[in-house]
Amino acid sequence: MTVETKKEIFSWVKTILGAVILAYIITTFIIVNAVVPTGSMKDTIMPGDRLVAFRLSYLFSEPERYDIVVFRYPDDEDTLYVKRIIGMPGDTINIVEGKVYVNDSKEPIKDEFIREEMIGSFGPYTVPEGCYFMLGDNRNDSKDSRYWENTYVKEEKILGKVIFKYFPKIELLTNK
Repeated sequence: MTVETKKEIFSWVKTILGAVILAYIITTFIIVNAVVPTGSMKDTIMPGDRLVAFRLSYLFSEPERYDIVVFRYPDDEDTLYVKRIIGMPGDTINIVEGKVYVNDSKEPIKDEFIREEMIGSFGPYTVPEGCYFMLGDNRNDSKDSRYWENTYVKEEKILGKVIFKYFPKIELLTNK
């Protein structure tokens, strides 16, 4: 093998190794790349959609009601879930005949993003400090805080705020 061939191979190895290290850093510290397997977030996020969540979203701010987030499922932390934050720390959530009420409000929350009216009554749930109450947008077909053994998601288990879908089409999700 010539010196030139060795230099060429070494150049390729450096480039590939650099790309692998950069991809590792980005996916470990900056973004969460997720594939959604179920219809629990229809029509906002469809089964098979691929999305990106930004891990640094909550570095200088707190999660907000209606944020769509990727988090570790409280009943099995090896599994990642995507849901919408509905209950904030200290909130009392009460679902009456499909309408979601927060803190004894007489008006239900504005959840125009759900695809069909939710069926049933649930709660009340009082969200502990440092935790969040999650619901899927497809409320009648979502395994969410209403059904989990560990009802609330701890703030440190939120991996990132969903920013956009990139497959099958690119679509921003930050204000949905």
